[in-house]
Amino acid sequence: MKLLCEIAGIERSGYYKWVNHKPSTQEQENERLIQEMLELHAQVRGIYGYRRHTVKLRRDTDKPINHKRILRLMRLAGIQSVIRRKKKSYKRSTPQHIAGNLLNRKFHADLPNEKWLTDVTEFKYGSGQKAYLSAILDLHGNTIISSVLGHSNNNNLVFKTLDRALKAAPGAKPMLHSDRGFQYTSKKFKRKLDKAKMTQSMSRVGRCIDNGPMEAFWGTLKCEMYYLNTYSTFEELKKDIESYIHFYNHERLQAKLNGLSPVEFRAKAA
Repeated sequence: MKLLCEIAGIERSGYYKWVNHKPSTQEQENERLIQEMLELHAQVRGIYGYRRHTVKLRRDTDKPINHKRILRLMRLAGIQSVIRRKKKSYKRSTPQHIAGNLLNRKFHADLPNEKWLTDVTEFKYGSGQKAYLSAILDLHGNTIISSVLGHSNNNNLVFKTLDRALKAAPGAKPMLHSDRGFQYTSKKFKRKLDKAKMTQSMSRVGRCIDNGPMEAFWGTLKCEMYYLNTYSTFEELKKDIESYIHFYNHERLQAKLNGLSPVEFRAKAA
């Protein structure tokens, strides 16, 4: 042992101190936290960062765990969330009907079905084939009210999304905010909103931030699901999108919702 210590360049007393060391209560707790984070990291396929790990651990242990401690332990264990990719830019459409920006970046709603956001995003599968997802998000808890995946980015896709949202929230008359895509500026879409007694709001030209929470949801969905997989068929893509939206609404805890999922937050308000 003396020879080995000399080769390693350490004192024998230091070696025996390390061998006989008993982990402190803090060290034992840190080890337990790391094991729980590793299990959660595998369960959610790496989509949680230190903030959401903190929310989950606080909820599971009922202890006021500091987020800086979780960040340090994640780095120690080599746990890192997947990295979000940059959003592509698209050509602007020529509007037929324009509404003012009534939402004006006031991304807070006191009650469910007060303010809805909507948009369409693109996915690829197979050998370059495209699919389009239309969704409506309620700013109260950022719940996804309705969504439709289609093969074409057309009026029918958007109209069907609105119909599903109104069916899911009968009697709702929210403000509906969108960008100036051709579907939302059509006269037929305006007539559907008028019939439902809904107020229309639109982003300003080139201001994606005017529809910020909707854009953020697209980024989250793609980062936490789409970019982690390769899809050969439309059916595979549709299945995973529906599964993720259910997970997002019912299970994905959010710090800004006091550690609740969107559906839990919505139910609490009701």
